[in-house]
Amino acid sequence: MRRFLLVAAAVLAMAGPAAAVTPDEQLPNPAQEARARALSRELRCVVCQNQSIDDSDAALAHDLRIILRERIAAGDTDKQAVDFLVRRYGSFVLLRPPLQADTLALWLGPLAVLALGGAGVFFYLRGRTAAAPPPLDPADEAELARLLNTDEAG
Repeated sequence: MRRFLLVAAAVLAMAGPAAAVTPDEQLPNPAQEARARALSRELRCVVCQNQSIDDSDAALAHDLRIILRERIAAGDTDKQAVDFLVRRYGSFVLLRPPLQADTLALWLGPLAVLALGGAGVFFYLRGRTAAAPPPLDPADEAELARLLNTDEAG
């Protein structure tokens, strides 16, 4: 049991996102490095797409981290450094892209898929509604009445 708990603890410790920043990438100035780390958590790895460049081990993410740190070391503000990468790679490099004409698909795509799915379910369920049965003819009504009276009498 103890061995199981140790293995489980090790697996849980490794389950979190691993920062891919290597020591040779880090800036010597702690304040600049903190800015670079904060910004790199907001930038998307264009290879991995659902990871920040801070978490990605992809070669392009490494290059983006180096470029970001070069811009910060050169004296760029946070906005200038991010704007440089956006000019180079487009708004897609931002994990939270702004609402613009070129990012409408990113913002409205999930809503469109949800609306289409809802419409599909609506029309599917609407087609399944049971139609009212046709009225009984007089002979069937008499037979039904006879059967019901027989059950009540018995």
